[in-house]
Amino acid sequence: MKKYVIEREIAGVDRLDRDQLRGAAATSNEALSKLGPQIKWLESFVVKDKTFCVYLAEDEEVIREHARLSGFPANRISEVTETISPATAAP
Repeated sequence: MKKYVIEREIAGVDRLDRDQLRGAAATSNEALSKLGPQIKWLESFVVKDKTFCVYLAEDEEVIREHARLSGFPANRISEVTETISPATAAP
């Protein structure tokens, strides 16, 4: 599977409380369960009016289908081609 970062524009998402975020995660998990093993949610980062979600998926189409089922937008889908970290600089 390929790794993707999905940018979701959701006004006010940064002001949701823990219970509201839990509900959003449950909605996402329900959509994931319908799609089977072709997609996996790793984590999401909440920022002002957006989330950046990291997924493993077979292709962009299954990500779009997850967005349709969950009701969460997938405004930008970017395939991760490489990762770097501080350890990348090590000889």
